[in-house]
Amino acid sequence: MTLGNLGHLLVILSFVTALVATYAYLRATLLSTDNLQVETWKRFARGTFYIHAASVIGVCVTLYAIIYGHHFEYHYAWSHSSRALPWYYMLSCFWEGQEGSFMLWMFWQAVLGVILIRTNKLWEAPMMTVYALVQAFLTSMILGVIIPGLDFKIGSTPFLTIAEANPGAPFLQLNPDFVPKDGNGLNPLLQNYWMVIHPPTLFLGFALTLVPFAYLMAGLWRKQVIEWLRPALPWTLLTGVVLGVGILMGGYWAYETLSFNSYWSWDPVENAVYVPWLVVIAALHTMIIAKKNATALKTSVILVIAQFILILYSTFLTRSGILGNASVHSFTDLGLSGQLLLYLFAFIIVAVVLSVRAWKLMPSDKEEVSSYSREFWLFMGATVLCLASFQVIIPTSIPVWNSIVESFGGVSRLAPPTDAITYYTKFQLWFFSVIAILSGIGQYFWWKRVQKGKMQELLTPLWISLFISALLITFGGINKLPYIALLTAGVFALVANTTIIIGVLRGSYRVSGGSVTHIGVALMLLGILWSSGYQKVVSLNASGLLISKEDYFTKEDNKENKENVLLWLGQPTRMGDYLLTYRGPRIEIRDVPEFVPNSWVDVIEGDFHAVCLRDITLGDKTYHKKGDTVSVYAENAHYEVEYREPNGRITTLYPRVQFNEKMGLVTSPDIKRELNKDLYSYVTIGGDPKKAEEWSPTENVRVAMQDTFFINDFVAVLESVGRTDKVEGIALTPNDVAVKAQIKILDKEREYFITPTFAINQDRMVMRKPEVNEDLGLRIQFMEIDPKTGTFSFAVNSKQRDYIVMKAVEKPLINVLWIGTLVLIIGFSMSTIRRFREFRLVRDKGVELEKV
Repeated sequence: MTLGNLGHLLVILSFVTALVATYAYLRATLLSTDNLQVETWKRFARGTFYIHAASVIGVCVTLYAIIYGHHFEYHYAWSHSSRALPWYYMLSCFWEGQEGSFMLWMFWQAVLGVILIRTNKLWEAPMMTVYALVQAFLTSMILGVIIPGLDFKIGSTPFLTIAEANPGAPFLQLNPDFVPKDGNGLNPLLQNYWMVIHPPTLFLGFALTLVPFAYLMAGLWRKQVIEWLRPALPWTLLTGVVLGVGILMGGYWAYETLSFNSYWSWDPVENAVYVPWLVVIAALHTMIIAKKNATALKTSVILVIAQFILILYSTFLTRSGILGNASVHSFTDLGLSGQLLLYLFAFIIVAVVLSVRAWKLMPSDKEEVSSYSREFWLFMGATVLCLASFQVIIPTSIPVWNSIVESFGGVSRLAPPTDAITYYTKFQLWFFSVIAILSGIGQYFWWKRVQKGKMQELLTPLWISLFISALLITFGGINKLPYIALLTAGVFALVANTTIIIGVLRGSYRVSGGSVTHIGVALMLLGILWSSGYQKVVSLNASGLLISKEDYFTKEDNKENKENVLLWLGQPTRMGDYLLTYRGPRIEIRDVPEFVPNSWVDVIEGDFHAVCLRDITLGDKTYHKKGDTVSVYAENAHYEVEYREPNGRITTLYPRVQFNEKMGLVTSPDIKRELNKDLYSYVTIGGDPKKAEEWSPTENVRVAMQDTFFINDFVAVLESVGRTDKVEGIALTPNDVAVKAQIKILDKEREYFITPTFAINQDRMVMRKPEVNEDLGLRIQFMEIDPKTGTFSFAVNSKQRDYIVMKAVEKPLINVLWIGTLVLIIGFSMSTIRRFREFRLVRDKGVELEKV
């Protein structure tokens, strides 16, 4: 049995067992009056789901084995991987394609399903009925089965061979057994350690949204309209923290890898994940007060349904191809659009039917909630979060609306915002200013530090916040009203929540998770304010000359021509407070800890290996000898740029460029990190080190000793010609004669010396060793000596001097943002651990006596 056949078999097994587990759990739920039959069906369902989980893991292992084993006869391995990739980037190959990402989602849901079965027996049958049904739908996405007679395909399988994926292809008619020697490789933007851990985290967040949804559906189904809150609340918290961490990882990956100067671009695919997370957080706040407030309970039902449905909707947006013209991150359509819509609408219908059926059983509030109660302020916070999510999802969905209109024969002229960053930011800034204020006020009401007629406790953090904000506005040069509002709100949230924590710590630190989380949010807002609102381009073009006439450089009144600096190889250039020197292209040898000059190795074309042209020695350690074959990342070019500060301190950065056949020039930044700012640098134009050098036609010059002459606009002086005993690359014998010329080249700011050699061996054969100076783009060869006239002849070739065009941006106080994310995660984790501990104590004490 081939690996592909094994994978197909396991996919079918996982689909069938998900359906059987769904049916068995359904029977166990409907037979709730017969304990013996209930337990029998539960045991059967449990065992079936365990088989399902094992088969899902087997599917994942099989696909990774195909990728890791370089089985390029399979279309998925050929499309997404190559022999050049290390094992950890092969993990990224696993989920680069649609099928692999669905499998990652399935994997996490299978693992979580096993945990849920083993941790909550009371809710197992109704909750796992919903859970297993969702898993069956998800598993169907990779079935790749065509229904005979209907020509309808269910799912798209990753286990197709190249021949099966390309039936009738001309190259297969010539050679039916054709197997590529190598694959297309991984998208260069995904060749980053964050892409190894970000997608698994994000898809774990996707899988976790199902857990509170399944508990809610089970509660509504069994008419336990309040009881579902207790088991669902800790899982909702865990969903918030994991999905949030996944989003933040994506932001940090974008900051380190992409060259749009930021960590968030409001791309539709980013928005499609951000919106469900906002709704999760809103649901979390209403669930906390739902037992005491009927409005919050009903709102919680709506929001828990919405957060799961929005995950399905985001899946449709990113995988149906509908965002193809609106997002650079979306997948192409694999013919799964109809299946995704069926998945989406099926669970909308299930959720709506169960909610309508149970709505009349939900309690009603006897009186309006007082604005002096903590329930009011939590509800207000949830409302603003929902409004913020609506503001993002509606414009993001414009392509969907256009598609619907066009499907009915109409024409829609709506278009997504052209400047997404400006459009979304101007609204979200105000929403989060309000959220920051509410987070401070809400904590005071939550801990009953203020009550009706006793609001003076809030005055202290208010006056402190206004004083700090005034100082920051004055000395920080903040003069835009939206920024002033965000700064003041962020400082207030920071001061108010810190004050609460000081009081809470006198009791137990475990209950301070909410305040810690809100402090993290406040720090993030302040970090975003400074790092994005007050970033400064330092790579200003002081020459007054246009660097490029391409559209990218000339649009917006030559914006990029003004904000990029041209660096010639070896020539220091002033940039703000820094003196920059471009030192040349560098290559990465896999087992060498530092980049090395390209001239040290000769790359073997298409083999991801290189031959050492010299000993690879760094410091006191020699890693490879001359002539050794080494593994290299041949597709990546790193450009060494030296930053010299006024105090003499030198920092070296290596911004990366990949010359990719599919994507063209792909640039990634390198970052000079300081305590109060980052210097973010990336190459916008760079020469391809792998391209052959184009030398000018040979120019012959004849000069005498100490003559001054011109070489390609440089002034040159022949300083000396003398005998030498060594010529690099030529083995001299005692009877050979070799001489070396020393030619001084005068550049603008320094002198260079070029030393070509001329040798005659014992057989009177002439050997000429040319000397190349990359900084000047010159190659000089010592051609002959005329003893009668005392002159020397040289052959000179020139080429374009190596250069790069680079952009550098200072991002002040960006570390405040990263510190805030860490504090946010800590606070969320504290609250999650506390709620799980409370649930476990209640469960173990048998407080939940309701039979489910």
